[in-house]
Amino acid sequence: MTQVTDHGGGVRSLRVPIPDNPLGHTLVYVVDTDRGPVLIDTGWDDPESWDTLARGLTACGTSAAEIHGVVITHHHPDHHGLSGRVREASGAWIAMHAADTAVVRRTREARPERWFTYMAAKLAAAGAPEEHIAPLRAPRPGALPGLSPALPDRDIVPGELLELPGRRLRAIWTPGHTPGHVCLHLEESHPARLPGQGRLFSGDHLLPGITPHIGLYEDPDDATITDPLGDYLDSLERVGRLAPAEVLPAHQHPFSDAAGRVRELLTHHESRLTALLALLAEPLTPWQLAERMEWNRPWDQIPYGSRTIAVSEAEAHLRRLVKSGRAEAVPGSDPVRYAAA
Repeated sequence: MTQVTDHGGGVRSLRVPIPDNPLGHTLVYVVDTDRGPVLIDTGWDDPESWDTLARGLTACGTSAAEIHGVVITHHHPDHHGLSGRVREASGAWIAMHAADTAVVRRTREARPERWFTYMAAKLAAAGAPEEHIAPLRAPRPGALPGLSPALPDRDIVPGELLELPGRRLRAIWTPGHTPGHVCLHLEESHPARLPGQGRLFSGDHLLPGITPHIGLYEDPDDATITDPLGDYLDSLERVGRLAPAEVLPAHQHPFSDAAGRVRELLTHHESRLTALLALLAEPLTPWQLAERMEWNRPWDQIPYGSRTIAVSEAEAHLRRLVKSGRAEAVPGSDPVRYAAA
């Protein structure tokens, strides 16, 4: 059965499944407005997910056809995947931060082969072994999810209130997990009168029991040298200062004490950076570093796709160490190796 949770004050959440993913589901929020319900995120583009979303909306006394708008925290397919179907059913607008809209636009325009070629080159540069790269050299078109995501028609402007009649929902730009990730601050009294400043829809930025993936922003047509982990840490501090009464995340469950959770995550990432510096006492490629990092299981038990994600996370940590002057690339190494400075 579809699980619907009423959070009070015209806010409910639906558990929309993510197929074959340990996260299990995305929490899609239904926010009542004077013009009709607005969704915050939509879930994965999958028949079971769509059916679950539709049943949940019916349980809320509405339907996909009545949705007024869709606000997307970030472009990943477990959040943005069903946006197009909702818009087809209702004519709803879709809003997203411009940085993630640019990613969506480039994703729609790039052929699948372009992505496989790009990822193969990136992994080779990171020192991945040939057996890991080989499957990317003979891709099957359409093998990647989210290749034709819906193009948003409204920009979410950081610091501004969204056009939700009868509600005060302010956009907070929180890059890191993606370049255009946003949290959404509902600047209204908490319905249970919990102490704090309203409620925060945190997407994947702030989760109660897990840390979001922070890897390099993958984009074959954008060679900008970014620092996603640095972006994330700065964004965490910004959210901590909001002091919301309650956080409504996109996964797991709602929680209070946002500032405390922010402190935990800042401590976690600093400890991890310190541990990586110890590993970099000898020069390592990003792949070698990923092999030695602590994960939720031994490296030889990590599935193929998750290893690629792990290498991207290792690279993001290396980028932060290099930018902060604590590590540096070894001149002339190929594939490039890094060592503590």
